[in-house]
Amino acid sequence: MLAAAELRFYLDEHLDVEIARQLKPRGIDVITVPEVKSFGEDDLLQLRRSIRMGRVFCTNDSDLIEIASEGIEHTGIVFGQQEKHFIGTWVKFLIKLHKEFRPNELANLVTYISTED
Repeated sequence: MLAAAELRFYLDEHLDVEIARQLKPRGIDVITVPEVKSFGEDDLLQLRRSIRMGRVFCTNDSDLIEIASEGIEHTGIVFGQQEKHFIGTWVKFLIKLHKEFRPNELANLVTYISTED
Protein backbone atom coordinates (compact mmCIF):
# COMPACT_ATOMS: atom_id res chain seq x y z
CA MET A 1 0.00 0.00 0.00
CA LEU A 2 1.32 3.44 -0.94
CA ALA A 3 1.59 5.74 2.07
CA ALA A 4 -0.52 8.88 2.02
CA ALA A 5 1.29 12.21 2.03
CA GLU A 6 -1.18 13.70 4.53
CA LEU A 7 -2.97 12.40 7.58
CA ARG A 8 -6.29 10.77 6.87
CA PHE A 9 -8.81 10.11 9.63
CA TYR A 10 -11.31 7.38 10.51
CA LEU A 11 -13.98 8.48 13.00
CA ASP A 12 -15.44 5.71 15.09
CA GLU A 13 -19.16 5.30 15.64
CA HIS A 14 -19.18 7.20 18.94
CA LEU A 15 -18.03 10.46 17.34
CA ASP A 16 -20.51 12.84 15.77
CA VAL A 17 -20.43 12.81 11.95
CA GLU A 18 -20.59 16.62 12.12
CA ILE A 19 -16.84 16.49 12.83
CA ALA A 20 -16.30 14.98 9.37
CA ARG A 21 -18.74 17.45 7.79
CA GLN A 22 -16.61 20.30 9.10
CA LEU A 23 -13.25 18.76 8.14
CA LYS A 24 -14.06 17.73 4.56
CA PRO A 25 -14.58 21.28 3.18
CA ARG A 26 -11.11 22.08 4.55
CA GLY A 27 -9.63 19.40 2.30
CA ILE A 28 -9.07 16.89 5.09
CA ASP A 29 -9.68 13.27 4.12
CA VAL A 30 -11.95 11.79 6.77
CA ILE A 31 -14.44 8.93 6.79
CA THR A 32 -16.97 7.81 9.34
CA VAL A 33 -18.30 4.44 10.44
CA PRO A 34 -21.67 5.08 8.73
CA GLU A 35 -19.84 5.77 5.44
CA VAL A 36 -18.09 2.40 5.53
CA LYS A 37 -21.23 0.69 6.86
CA SER A 38 -19.47 -0.87 9.83
CA PHE A 39 -21.72 0.35 12.66
CA GLY A 40 -21.74 -2.01 15.63
CA GLU A 41 -18.55 -3.86 14.70
CA ASP A 42 -16.05 -4.89 17.33
CA ASP A 43 -13.47 -2.22 18.27
CA LEU A 44 -10.56 -4.32 17.06
CA LEU A 45 -12.22 -4.84 13.67
CA GLN A 46 -12.76 -1.09 13.36
CA LEU A 47 -9.12 -0.43 14.25
CA ARG A 48 -7.91 -3.03 11.75
CA ARG A 49 -10.04 -1.42 9.02
CA SER A 50 -8.47 1.96 9.75
CA ILE A 51 -5.01 0.36 9.54
CA ARG A 52 -5.78 -1.25 6.16
CA MET A 53 -7.03 2.11 4.94
CA GLY A 54 -3.96 3.94 6.27
CA ARG A 55 -6.06 6.17 8.51
CA VAL A 56 -5.59 7.53 12.02
CA PHE A 57 -8.35 6.12 14.24
CA CYS A 58 -10.27 8.78 16.18
CA THR A 59 -12.28 7.70 19.21
CA ASN A 60 -13.52 8.43 22.69
CA ASP A 61 -13.77 4.71 23.47
CA SER A 62 -11.21 3.80 26.15
CA ASP A 63 -11.21 0.18 24.94
CA LEU A 64 -9.00 1.36 22.06
CA ILE A 65 -6.40 2.56 24.57
CA GLU A 66 -6.33 -0.93 26.06
CA ILE A 67 -6.04 -2.52 22.62
CA ALA A 68 -3.15 -0.21 21.72
CA SER A 69 -1.39 -1.06 24.99
CA GLU A 70 -1.36 -4.72 23.95
CA GLY A 71 1.25 -3.85 21.32
CA ILE A 72 -0.92 -4.02 18.20
CA GLU A 73 0.72 -1.94 15.49
CA HIS A 74 -1.56 0.78 14.14
CA THR A 75 -1.56 3.96 12.07
CA GLY A 76 -2.24 6.16 15.08
CA ILE A 77 -5.08 6.69 17.52
CA VAL A 78 -6.51 10.04 18.63
CA PHE A 79 -8.40 9.84 21.90
CA GLY A 80 -10.78 12.37 23.42
CA GLN A 81 -13.06 12.26 26.44
CA GLN A 82 -16.74 12.08 25.54
CA GLU A 83 -17.86 14.30 28.40
CA LYS A 84 -15.15 16.91 27.77
CA HIS A 85 -14.31 17.05 24.04
CA PHE A 86 -17.15 18.11 21.81
CA ILE A 87 -17.41 18.70 18.04
CA GLY A 88 -15.53 22.01 17.93
CA THR A 89 -12.67 20.68 20.05
CA TRP A 90 -12.32 17.63 17.80
CA VAL A 91 -12.38 19.72 14.64
CA LYS A 92 -9.74 22.17 15.88
CA PHE A 93 -7.47 19.40 17.17
CA LEU A 94 -7.67 17.28 14.00
CA ILE A 95 -6.98 20.34 11.84
CA LYS A 96 -3.90 21.04 13.96
CA LEU A 97 -2.69 17.43 13.68
CA HIS A 98 -3.31 17.46 9.92
CA LYS A 99 -1.16 20.58 9.53
CA GLU A 100 1.67 19.46 11.79
CA PHE A 101 2.18 15.74 11.18
CA ARG A 102 2.74 13.25 8.37
CA PRO A 103 1.15 9.78 8.62
CA ASN A 104 4.30 7.92 9.61
CA GLU A 105 4.85 10.31 12.52
CA LEU A 106 1.74 9.09 14.36
CA ALA A 107 2.19 5.37 13.69
CA ASN A 108 1.76 3.33 16.89
CA LEU A 109 1.14 6.44 18.98
CA VAL A 110 -1.92 7.32 21.01
CA THR A 111 -2.49 11.08 20.91
CA TYR A 112 -4.72 12.61 23.53
CA ILE A 113 -6.75 15.69 22.59
CA SER A 114 -5.29 18.80 24.07
CA THR A 115 -7.27 22.00 24.24
CA GLU A 116 -4.14 24.08 24.77
CA ASP A 117 -2.76 26.05 21.82
